[in-house]
Amino acid sequence: MTYANEMPTDSHQLARAVARLNRRLRQERQSDLTPTQLSVLGTIVKIGPATPSAIAAHERVRPPSITRTLTCLVDEGLAIRTPHPDDGRQVLMSLSEQGEAVLARERDRRDQWLSQRLAELTTAERSTLAEAAALMERLAER
Repeated sequence: MTYANEMPTDSHQLARAVARLNRRLRQERQSDLTPTQLSVLGTIVKIGPATPSAIAAHERVRPPSITRTLTCLVDEGLAIRTPHPDDGRQVLMSLSEQGEAVLARERDRRDQWLSQRLAELTTAERSTLAEAAALMERLAER
């Protein structure tokens, strides 16, 4: 924990800035979905139809918790379960048209807010953030 008289480290400053930006972006949401549910929808879009285990691995969560999230998404009509073509014991999860629409609306809303904030920055500042975004992606994948 950093106290008022201590200088925050680079890692503290970065973690705090990422957390604050993430919180601010979540405030732009207008969906009743949780951040986890939206993240899972985004993962399915990113990796395509996938087994719950593959989605759990991508989200870095345990299969039982992803099963609960996927069940909620199916119950809400946002995701679809289909039999796995090669393994009758497995299912593949994909997004429904409604799930794609909800995710697109949420992403558009978030991106619009962020684009407005980025437009207030200088060209050099936007370039720095683009480089930092690539580095943060790399950090997150480890």
